[in-house]
Amino acid sequence: MNIEQEVIKTLGSILGPDAQGGRLDADSALLGSVAELDSMAVVAILTALEERFGFVIDDDEVDGGTFASVATLTSFVQGKLAQ
Repeated sequence: MNIEQEVIKTLGSILGPDAQGGRLDADSALLGSVAELDSMAVVAILTALEERFGFVIDDDEVDGGTFASVATLTSFVQGKLAQ
């Protein structure tokens, strides 16, 4: 399973195809760069990631750095899967 591609699919399903012109990759900036990424979208993304990967995310595990880019979000998911 390609974690990065799964994260990108999850982002696309929540943010819609117009986020970043529909071209998200590891270098894509998220927080502050994608207009669709508001607080409700963050909650929806976290919930979708929990369901997709089968882990639980505690409130204190997430900060702005988690959503800095696709790469940082992917790294977060990989860390959760390694636990």
